[in-house]
Amino acid sequence: MSYPKHRLLAVALSGLVLGIAGEGCGTQSADSSSGRLLFIQKCGTCHQLAQAGTKAQVGPNLDKAFAAARQVGFDSDTVEGIVSNQIEHPRSEGISEYGPGMPADLVTGQDRVNVSAYVAKWAGVPGAAPPRVPGGPGAQVFADNGCSGCHTLAAAQAAGTVGPNLDKSIADQSRAAIEESIVEPDAKLARGYPPNVMPSNFEQIIPRAELEELVGFLATAAKQGSSRNGP
Repeated sequence: MSYPKHRLLAVALSGLVLGIAGEGCGTQSADSSSGRLLFIQKCGTCHQLAQAGTKAQVGPNLDKAFAAARQVGFDSDTVEGIVSNQIEHPRSEGISEYGPGMPADLVTGQDRVNVSAYVAKWAGVPGAAPPRVPGGPGAQVFADNGCSGCHTLAAAQAAGTVGPNLDKSIADQSRAAIEESIVEPDAKLARGYPPNVMPSNFEQIIPRAELEELVGFLATAAKQGSSRNGP
């Protein structure tokens, strides 16, 4: 599918704005792994990006947009600056041919640096896809949605500490309860964890079939982890 010239021009103009508004954005050290998790949580409900495993079509398909930009000579540093500038100065109102506006302050500070670096690394790269992990489809959904960044789960070799240790917290839960903890994370909080930490939009960004695979994987893996590790 060819990319319209007027859209390439829009991308190029964004690069010119970069010279004024985004100059020096690369001075902060970026963590593209953290950027991937943030992208999935904050941007994946609107944008398609193959390496993130997101398929939403509310906003522009970033692979198509930046594949075209790379074809006309934009390198990753330039793409990073464009993305950073578009996040910091979004077209936040109305609907245009590019889709609805993007919210202001979607990610800020170091988070914006990390997301920009991640998108610059992977958007429009031929053959980009989510990292493959062992353990079956549910384990892949767990990995694709960045769950290991927050949770401990032995079966996924995950050691996150932001959220509950799943080997302990959901080992005795039913599949229905596990699903509720994913799609309505603040409905029943694990002891010692505050509300509004886990994203509440996983039901929107994870397709139904994949959500069921994730729940099945968690139900089995947590029980196994609990039995191995003890109480």
